[in-house]
Amino acid sequence: MARQKQVKRKRNAINGWLVLDKPYGITSNDALGKIKRILSPQKVGHAGTLDPRASGCLPLAFGEATKTVSFVMDGRKVYRFEVTWGAETTTDDTEGEVAATSDVRPQAADIEAVLPEFVGTIMQVPPIFSAIKVDGERAYDLARDGADIELEARPIDVHRLHLVECPDENRAVIEAECGKGTYVRALARDLGRRLGTRGHVTELRRLLVGPFGEEDMVTLENLLEAADEREEGEGVEALVDEFIRPVREAMDNLLELPVSLEDAGKIRQGMAILLRGREAPLNCETAFASHAGEPVAIGAIDKGRFQPARVFNLG
Repeated sequence: MARQKQVKRKRNAINGWLVLDKPYGITSNDALGKIKRILSPQKVGHAGTLDPRASGCLPLAFGEATKTVSFVMDGRKVYRFEVTWGAETTTDDTEGEVAATSDVRPQAADIEAVLPEFVGTIMQVPPIFSAIKVDGERAYDLARDGADIELEARPIDVHRLHLVECPDENRAVIEAECGKGTYVRALARDLGRRLGTRGHVTELRRLLVGPFGEEDMVTLENLLEAADEREEGEGVEALVDEFIRPVREAMDNLLELPVSLEDAGKIRQGMAILLRGREAPLNCETAFASHAGEPVAIGAIDKGRFQPARVFNLG
């Protein structure tokens, strides 16, 4: 029997960001897989993962936007999470087994009184069920195998903690604005211990990652609906126009250097250019050059010269 020739699906050249509102109950990779089936992009990745039991902001980078992922991942994040008092689990959320209990239930005033202690640069011991590497292996793999793990405390930055509400005596809803590497589950665990009780996360939603917030999010349902309503022969262009955000949005916090068409051509060839004008910066560790509003390259400024490091192909 002749072997049937497999027809490769056409991959679409998409450049930009899709800010997905990841639903509860699926992994970040599962969510990414669903997006791939809808848009069939040539290249895509995500800026940080969310646990299956968490929902919310999951920025997806397409094409040339993958060159800007680090700027999104290094940005601040905002989480809203529910802590249930009275039990600490092995995973610090609902997935694990109960490891310790307490009859103490803190009042709202008690919680608000200790929150300032967890703001600033603080030391945090990550949960043993985490992606931290121990002797080359992930901590969660070792923990699942029953290994006795002790993780070292490390510095994290917590910029803001706010008590949103206490729905009842057993639960508190807290909003946290924090930097890269912060484990919200560990915050809940440590808050419980500080309050003389125990606690674990029972709900978690990410509201912001870097420049992308709730107003930017797109649900899977909305994307699937729009894909179903697409007119025949329309391709993915209509979806891209509606849902994909510009590459440059990931670089909102970087210094922008508008350059001429001639200088843009030189930069695309990897050449350094001299910055002109009285107000031109002399030095900057990371900046990006643009022409007519489109990013040309990311690079550094040294003694008034911009040297490209990563060039965008957005033509």
